[in-house]
This record gives sequence, C-alpha cells and structure tokens, in this order.
Amino acid sequence: MSRTLTDIQAPISLEMKEFEKKFRQLMKSKVILLDKIMGYIVKRKGKQMRPMFVFLSAGVTGTITESTYRGAALIELLHTATLVHDDVVDDANYRRGFFSINALWKNKIAVLVGDYLLSRGLLLSVDHGDFDLLKLVSQAVREMSEGELLQMEKAKNLDITEDIYFDIIRQKTASLIASCCAVGSTSAGADQAAVTRMTRFGEKIGMAFQIKDDLFDYGSTQIGKPLGIDIREKKMTLPLIYSLRNAPSNERNRIKKMVRNNNHRRKSVQQVIDFVKISGGIDYAHQVMQKFVDEALEILQEFKASAYKESLQQMVDFTISRNK
Repeated sequence: MSRTLTDIQAPISLEMKEFEKKFRQLMKSKVILLDKIMGYIVKRKGKQMRPMFVFLSAGVTGTITESTYRGAALIELLHTATLVHDDVVDDANYRRGFFSINALWKNKIAVLVGDYLLSRGLLLSVDHGDFDLLKLVSQAVREMSEGELLQMEKAKNLDITEDIYFDIIRQKTASLIASCCAVGSTSAGADQAAVTRMTRFGEKIGMAFQIKDDLFDYGSTQIGKPLGIDIREKKMTLPLIYSLRNAPSNERNRIKKMVRNNNHRRKSVQQVIDFVKISGGIDYAHQVMQKFVDEALEILQEFKASAYKESLQQMVDFTISRNK
C-alpha cells in the first residue's frame, strides 16, 4: 500500500515542525522587499522531500542534532537559489503551481534573490563551522550546474547515448538527493562507511526519481507536468533514447527531424510520444527505474531496523508511485 508523505514523515514529524520554524526565522531580512520575497518563498514550499531525506538519513545512521537542522536548511537555501536562477534562465512564469519570483518581481530582482539565498547558506555553514556539510552541498550544486549544461550542449545534435543520459541525471538530479543523505548521516556522527552507503542510496533514489519524472512526459494530461514538455524542449530522455536506438535508420532520422524542427507542433509531439510507446521505450524506462529502486533498497538493508529505516523504504516507494 502506498503511503502519503504525512505518514512517511511520522518518525520525524516533531523535527520537521521545528525545522520549518527555524527555516522561517532564517529567511527573515531587514530589507522590506527581500523579507516579502522570502515570505513568499517559504509559503510556496513543496513536498519537503529534501529535508525529510536529511532527517531520516540522520535517524538511520545516528542521532539527529542541531547540525542536522543546519544541514537541511543549507540544502534548502542552496537548492532554492538554483531554482530561482533556473526560472530566470528558462523564462518560466510558474513553479509548483505558484508564480515564479521573476514573474512577480522581474529577472534582475530574481537573480539578486538567488544570490542572497546562496550567501545565506554559505554564512550559515561558515558561522557554525559546518565545513564538511558545506563541502557536500557545494559539490552537489556544482554537479547540478554541470549536468544542466551537458544536457543543453547535447540537445543541439540530439546525440545523447544512454550512458551520457545517466551522467546527466546523476549530476542534475541524483547528486542533490545523494547530498541530502550524506549531510544527514554526516550530521548524525556516522562513520565514513555509513556516510558512503547513504550517499549511494540517495544517488540510486535520485536516478529513479528522474526517470519517473521523464516518464511523465508520455503520460496523461492529469499529471503535474505538461504532456510532451521534454520533447518540446528537445530533451533526450531514456524512453526516447531507447526507442531511437532500436529503430531502423530511416525511422530514427524521421523522428529526430521531427523533434529538432517541429517540436512545438502538438501533432508532431504526439507522433513522437506514439513512436516511443510502440517501440517499448516506456516499458524499458520502467525496468531501469525499478533496477535503481532495487539497488537502493538493497543498500538500505545494511542498516539496522528502525522507524527511520521503514520511512526511507516508504520514501523509495513514494518516489516511483507519485503522480507529479
């Protein structure tokens, strides 16, 4: 039976409430405009999956400490900064069903807000000497940027192989969830072996999470992500990569031409979606996603039984059963 995030959060419900209180306080500013924008960011927070990974990883490997709260806040600050900057780059007007910062306050202010969030996270770590946590999260932000740039570079020629695709999603998505698990276990005083295992666990979940996200492109219009958005943006994802690899050369060239030149026409996007479904790309992506899930659960078995471990197992299930 699939559990809700509220159910999964049960072992850390008190910590999450305390974290929200601490995070709201951290976001306050004496500059009126900045304080207003920070309040808006706090109000539109998403599922809080990243802080959950931090606290549950800490619980599985040791004891939740004040350092755990700061680690979760650091990840939220730096990740939110990248999202604010992403919306400027993509000229996006919405984020999680809310207006984006750049839509409400324009690009110049949005870029400065992203810079402020980055500096807030850096100072939070430096002021408390959390250099180990700062290093983990900074590495993830670097990888996220590299992954996005690699994807943009490859989108020009539509020449992404499966290996390159895995490199991209490992950097742009899995690195952040891996850093959540690494920060949680490090803050709890776990030894290096346990931190390494939790990092690998987070990476596997991150890979499965992104493949699930890519599969939404081929689903119904009832989901949170618009149908065919990746195709319109010329993003080569696993279902399409597999389908092209196994298609006759004339069919492969026809579909690539359609993605390259007619990617904004609804009829062309639907033809690409139909091609992928007929070619078995959806089934293949599901199989690969399940492989990452099985590997993540295998790593988790190495830790002793606890309510935190049970919730992490449920988080794995939630990752692949979510509908947005």
